[in-house]
Amino acid sequence: MAKLIYALLLVFATLAFAKKSGDVTELQIGVKHKPATCEFKAHKGDKIRVHYRGSLTDGTVFDSSFERGDPIEFELGGGQVIKGWDQGLLGMCVGEKRKLKIPSKLGYGDQGSPPKIPGGATLIFDTELVSVNGQPSSGAEDPDEDIDDSEL
Repeated sequence: MAKLIYALLLVFATLAFAKKSGDVTELQIGVKHKPATCEFKAHKGDKIRVHYRGSLTDGTVFDSSFERGDPIEFELGGGQVIKGWDQGLLGMCVGEKRKLKIPSKLGYGDQGSPPKIPGGATLIFDTELVSVNGQPSSGAEDPDEDIDDSEL
């Protein structure tokens, strides 16, 4: 009986830690900025260019195209990136900025991506869609269109 109680306490403690640490179980998408007009929207099969900053729930940045000045280019929905990206960037407009909270199952799973990403890690990405099929934004922006994502 004592072993059962100990096992239950361990399970509850693990769940409480996961909740406190910012881990998520489902993909969360927060729109941080939406352009005034949406000329080009990302669809499955499109070649897109995305700037990103990836971090862990403790704030540790593990990669950033912003700092390199070199956005990543890939086919959306083609399995070239983690599933959280293929799902979280769908329908995004050129010039739009999103914050993605990606659960481990849609990221790198239990194996992680050593040495920077531990197994089971929730990933947080600040993203900006730069172009769709080579088409950049026209640059017409509304500076008052930033959206508060403090809930995400």
